[in-house]
Amino acid sequence: MTTQTPTAAVPARATAPEAPALTGAGLFTVLLGAALPLIDFFIVNVALPDIDRDLHASESVLELVISGYGIAFAVLLVLCGRLGDLLGRRALFSLGLTTFALTSLACGLAPNATFLVVARVAQGAASALIAPQVLATIQATTTAGPRRARAMSLYGAMAGLSMVTGQVLGGLLVSADLFGSGWRAVFLVNVPVAAVALALTARTVPRTRSSRPEPVDVPGTVLLALALGALLAPLTEGRAAGWPLWTWLSFAAFPVLAFAFYRVERSADRAGRSPLVPPSLFRLVSLRRALLMIVPFDIGLSAFMFAIAVSLQQGEGLDPVVAGLALAPFAVVFFLTSLAGPRLIARWGTRVVTAGGALQATGIVLVAVAAWRTWPHLGVLEMLPGTVLMGAGQALQLPVLFRIVLSEVPAARAGVGSGVLTTTHQSALALGVATLGSLFLSLAAGVGMRDALIVTLLAQLGAIVVTAALSLRLPRTIA
Repeated sequence: MTTQTPTAAVPARATAPEAPALTGAGLFTVLLGAALPLIDFFIVNVALPDIDRDLHASESVLELVISGYGIAFAVLLVLCGRLGDLLGRRALFSLGLTTFALTSLACGLAPNATFLVVARVAQGAASALIAPQVLATIQATTTAGPRRARAMSLYGAMAGLSMVTGQVLGGLLVSADLFGSGWRAVFLVNVPVAAVALALTARTVPRTRSSRPEPVDVPGTVLLALALGALLAPLTEGRAAGWPLWTWLSFAAFPVLAFAFYRVERSADRAGRSPLVPPSLFRLVSLRRALLMIVPFDIGLSAFMFAIAVSLQQGEGLDPVVAGLALAPFAVVFFLTSLAGPRLIARWGTRVVTAGGALQATGIVLVAVAAWRTWPHLGVLEMLPGTVLMGAGQALQLPVLFRIVLSEVPAARAGVGSGVLTTTHQSALALGVATLGSLFLSLAAGVGMRDALIVTLLAQLGAIVVTAALSLRLPRTIA
């Protein structure tokens, strides 16, 4: 059995005072809030054709509707996790819900494509206020053991389910055309949900913050934002813009900025100051290895979600509700399997991640074969065997990986740990759309939609094989 690295490897700067326990109602509230940003990353996929027709947006602008949200979300997550430690996690969570509702309203009322892109960037920033407070609150209000394990498993299940149901919900809302709102409903629906979550927050979520708030690391924050932006911006916009000079200059700047960020953070950590991302945090073997697995997993998943939405609507001419419902079996099986996750982990440990990878890989192969044999009649029934296995396999991986990442992070650094996790998760999702999503669109213009989808599925298969192989190096048990 692999021995876990002791928590003492990352010295806590202070011991946080005991916080009130997180009740079931409080856990429901923070999970509801956390679901909104994840759903909104994917809910737009099935609405893009309608947005194009209504606002006459170019392809590059449509990509910005997705990538602008994702980049703003990713670059601000760690900073917002630190601000939660400093100012109070419930306060930041409430502020995030409020601004998320307002920016969603702005997206839903957008008069033109440019306004929509700006509103989506602001919505991504609001999402960054919400996301890291959820995991930090769970870490600060539960003790290691069954309660925390259950809460972390539910968080992971919520994250995976939100990503799939986002497209299902988007298809239903666009097709329903509520009050003639069309695609705008995918944004306007956030307003009442965020309002309910905000009202529940004041009643059910305890106040927590770090016992010794650390100041904001301004140099680290600026360098991290610049480095992530230098990587994600040209990847998401380069293909549609024809790879102009600024994209190559941005690529060249990325390693320089990333190295500068590492040097600044290492220097601050060694000097006993408060870096935005303490390099010493990565001494935790469980955190380091699980984060490494999340990257290929999320890249493949987000690319698949994007490619399947475009393929079913533009390639096969299905309406949004049918395209969205094609993933409904995926969502149902994911939810049911995730409920059994904690019991399976208790018995088999982290080997359930390896088993999940095998199931998901088999499902991807079945979907690819179905696309090859039945195109242009690929639908719910043709995809059913594959999506069922994909849903079960993903449920045995993502919730477990989230739990492993934070299993040894000290409570005093809960905000930093959750910020690192959510930044890695969101950046990988954005990378998937930017890299494999762009590859899919390029191939679709050349070899056709079916073959482009199959290539994207095979790329996702490769990512899952990598994840499954890396899972063999995880600690066998989870705290």
